[in-house]
Amino acid sequence: MSRILVTGAAGFLGSFLCDRLLADGHEVIGMDNRVSGQIENLDDAFYHDQFSFYEHDVTEFIHIAGELDAVLHLASLASPVFYRDHPIKTLKVGALGTHKTLGLAKEKDATYLFTSTSEVYGDPEVNPQPESYRGNVDPYGPRSCYDESKRYGESLVRAYRDKHDLDVRVARIFNTYGPRMRLDDGRVIPNFMKQALTGKDLTVYGDGEQTRSFCYVSDMIDGLIALLESSVQEPVNIGNPDERTINGLADVILDVTESDSETTYEELPPQDPQVRRPDISKARSELNWEPEVTLREGLETSVEYFAQRL
Repeated sequence: MSRILVTGAAGFLGSFLCDRLLADGHEVIGMDNRVSGQIENLDDAFYHDQFSFYEHDVTEFIHIAGELDAVLHLASLASPVFYRDHPIKTLKVGALGTHKTLGLAKEKDATYLFTSTSEVYGDPEVNPQPESYRGNVDPYGPRSCYDESKRYGESLVRAYRDKHDLDVRVARIFNTYGPRMRLDDGRVIPNFMKQALTGKDLTVYGDGEQTRSFCYVSDMIDGLIALLESSVQEPVNIGNPDERTINGLADVILDVTESDSETTYEELPPQDPQVRRPDISKARSELNWEPEVTLREGLETSVEYFAQRL
């Protein structure tokens, strides 16, 4: 059994990761300041005698008594609604939060996993995006608080690896969905689900021909665990290479929800990426991982959750 700290534990991915680690027999310490996390996401974890929770801001000094085998830094304001409302907090959790958690991992001689993002590639001029692609990112643009927080975080992880010989992992996470997402998340699947289930028209931005690649949460958690248990210290794309247009996604959601809603079109937000698709060759070869859940299967599994939340 390992003793593992998970920051962002009350978030969408963080809570599922806590559940998985507990199921695998580890002791888990969850940490979250609840700016965007939902404490009810941890309802199952709280029943487990190997789980403890600290409400704490990771940009402040972190003290954990006893040994730690791994520090998993998932804390982040990842949705457009939250990072636009809290740009400074977003930058601080990517910079100061990463610095504090790296310092803790160094103190405890623990393995460190940093969840980065496909947004480090910006609005890519290469499709699909391999880890070697350096990106097309505007450091002063409307999305820069999130993009640059993760790019800086990756750089800080590399520095701790090189300077302190820290055992590190970097996951570049692509669009992920499933139960426990916030209805006010602002991302396309919660938006479409909420609109379809309440009989409202689905709001598509731009012409709807921009693409995304959607990974179901169980596949993402499998990928993160595979990365943690590997010895790969370079960034690895974790995502589903099944590329869909936003129009195509809308069609599937309307079908899955059996909704009579239609689609309406509004102006595309500035610098919204036109394509997004991971090259997962490295994950396949180095982690022996690839997603298994189809988009339709994942959406069918998620409908009940969104309906209950509404």
